[in-house]
Amino acid sequence: MPAKQPEPLSYEQARAELAEVVQKLESGGGTLEESLALWERGEKLAQICQHWLDGAKAKLDAAGS
Repeated sequence: MPAKQPEPLSYEQARAELAEVVQKLESGGGTLEESLALWERGEKLAQICQHWLDGAKAKLDAAGS
């Protein structure tokens, strides 16, 4: 049986999680491996947010044409 794909994050969910990641990175205290994992997760979350923003911009541009 194939593994269930995770639900895609909404912009708001990705932004909120990204803020948590940034806060954890800024507070420090973790190991280098933990910090790298957080950084990689933050990069992925930033890409998700950018995807949503690009989609919204494309819709606005299409509506303005």
